[in-house]
Amino acid sequence: MEEGMIAIIVMPLVVFTIFVAPIWLILHYRSKKQVNQGLSAEEYAALSTLADKAEKMSERIETLEAILDSEAPEWRNRA
Repeated sequence: MEEGMIAIIVMPLVVFTIFVAPIWLILHYRSKKQVNQGLSAEEYAALSTLADKAEKMSERIETLEAILDSEAPEWRNRA
């Protein structure tokens, strides 16, 4: 009975140690290496484009809020 209980505990540990842990470590350090390399030129260009679009959207929102403030001063209280 005790040998069966020990086998139930030991077998998953052996499988984890032999198969799962090495794969886990390899994938972990591979992702760390990719993070340390920084952004690629394509990723930097996409990020720059998104930042420009966000800036333009912010300006549009400010303009729309200014228009709404002048035409309907109580619009903020409706929500």
